[in-house]
Amino acid sequence: MGFAESFRALSDPVRREILLLLREEKLPAGEIAGHFALTGAAISYHLNQLKKAGLVYEERYKNFIYYGLNTSVLEELLLWLGQFKEGSGDEADEGALLRPDVPAAGAVPETKMRSKQIYADYGN
Repeated sequence: MGFAESFRALSDPVRREILLLLREEKLPAGEIAGHFALTGAAISYHLNQLKKAGLVYEERYKNFIYYGLNTSVLEELLLWLGQFKEGSGDEADEGALLRPDVPAAGAVPETKMRSKQIYADYGN
């Protein structure tokens, strides 16, 4: 169970929602499925992917399988991701990126903006 499997499992919004459901308590698959407009087979697939990634575990009780959140794997991921924050303590909690000089996704680089302005200044 490496980071790649964990991130792949977390990339699906249904799986992320399942993890949110399991934050509070262990739940049987049927109860988890009741929160979604998906087939039982689809929920079973998502639970298996989460289990393979080590993000959930199962516990058998009588005729039911309960799923619980494996917080230790999530803590490992958070620790690793924490390396990409600058500083420590409160500063890191504010979400400052390691490289503040890198523009946000979708931002227009300043050089392109200047090129557009020069082009506009010549009446084009």
